[in-house]
Amino acid sequence: MVAPGQWLLAQRIARTRALLEETDLSVETIALKVELSSATNLRRRFRAAVRTTPSAYRRAYQGR
Repeated sequence: MVAPGQWLLAQRIARTRALLEETDLSVETIALKVELSSATNLRRRFRAAVRTTPSAYRRAYQGR
């Protein structure tokens, strides 16, 4: 069983990945949309979950 906080964070990371792949929104705007409070918090949590930065992730998916 997954703790509610872990589940919610996983959902936020999944939404972040989709927004990075599908939009040109800034990391700051994405942080607000996924309710991670700040770009700094989003970057820290994204890197811990995905093992790369949001910018590097976006570059990897541009043009796909």
